[in-house]
Amino acid sequence: MNFTKVDLQKEVTYKTSRSGGKGGQNVNKVSSKVELLFNIEQSSLFSDDEKQLLQQKLTSRFNKDGYVQVMSEEERSQYLNKEKALEKLQVILTKALHQPKKRKATKPTKAMKAARLAGKKLQSAKKENRRRNFDD
Repeated sequence: MNFTKVDLQKEVTYKTSRSGGKGGQNVNKVSSKVELLFNIEQSSLFSDDEKQLLQQKLTSRFNKDGYVQVMSEEERSQYLNKEKALEKLQVILTKALHQPKKRKATKPTKAMKAARLAGKKLQSAKKENRRRNFDD
């Protein structure tokens, strides 16, 4: 799970197109929208187990050709959009590879039981006081 942006950049392909949004007349001339494509199967960054895990967790992100697709058109420059798309891909991959720790089942301690019972007694006393006042 130790990969950097530089490692990812070597295995990524980009497609660019004209972007809508801010930019004035520049929007009509410059292809600033970036579509990043990453093939997990052909990647040398991950082991077979990691590839399988990524395939399972990122099924909704695959396009029809089997590539992970990330788009960015927030910035006016193509370079910045490439950087943003690469950052997004890095976040997606790290989240998909993260495996939470298994929870160890434990029994409640005496102090925890006592605190819980004390809280219940306070709540009971509150409600009991309300009942007495209501009958008057």
